[in-house]
Amino acid sequence: MIAVCGGATTDDPTAELAEAVGYELACAGATLVCGGLGGVMERACKGAKRAGGLTVGIIPGTDRTAANDYVDITVASGMAQGRNAVIIHTADGVIALPGSFGTLSEIALALNMGKPVVTIGSWWTIPSVKAYESASEAVRQIIESVKAQ
Repeated sequence: MIAVCGGATTDDPTAELAEAVGYELACAGATLVCGGLGGVMERACKGAKRAGGLTVGIIPGTDRTAANDYVDITVASGMAQGRNAVIIHTADGVIALPGSFGTLSEIALALNMGKPVVTIGSWWTIPSVKAYESASEAVRQIIESVKAQ
């Protein structure tokens, strides 16, 4: 299971990148886990669904209907930002896209847990986070990193 982390609101280029990441993950046979709401999360789920993939959304509240339309399995955590820990515990690796402090917390949690983290378009200055140019490169690398663990 691979987490896709990024902003709850996003610009068009990042949204397109998120959708490409979701699509590539599903094509590689990976299950996508995310925060289940809008922005990067929604577009990644949309891409995964377009490729026939499975998506899991761990939402901050308790109303499962709040998840985006592309989430197959919704976990209503009731934990607000604390859900980030659940997302990262659930994932085997993380693909981080542009976002804010919530995304940064997910990266930090993953690194503290010894899980591989790759990025596209942001976060490349964080030690141990490998940056890639494309969705296909990032997905290939995260899957190889997870298998190597």
